[in-house]
Amino acid sequence: QVQLVESGGGLVQAGGSLRLSCAASGRTSSSLAMGWFRHAPGKEREFVAAINWSGSRTYYAISVKGRFTISRDDAENTVSLQMNSLKPEDTAHYYCAADRQTAPYNTPPSASEAFYAYWGRGTQVTVSS
Repeated sequence: QVQLVESGGGLVQAGGSLRLSCAASGRTSSSLAMGWFRHAPGKEREFVAAINWSGSRTYYAISVKGRFTISRDDAENTVSLQMNSLKPEDTAHYYCAADRQTAPYNTPPSASEAFYAYWGRGTQVTVSS
């Protein structure tokens, strides 16, 4: 089992920045692909960003590409999401997700919720206009 704990959420004005972190514990290994998803009131949970097990490939939702950056630190068992130029529509509960990826080095990560078996409880991000 893998446990995930998110941190770094909060209230920020539009145009500001936040950095979310996700700490993994338990049966962690460098073969974990990691992703971020978000759930806003009245909407379905949606994909935000993901990074493959090797860190060589990332994938972003169109709505955040160019503003958000996902990265991983395997020595610390953490994955981060740097969020810049935040917009009110980025307001949501952000979840970290993980699963083992047994694939070649440059295999891209999955954007599908179905791929990820492990989920954190999330952290709230609120962007005021």
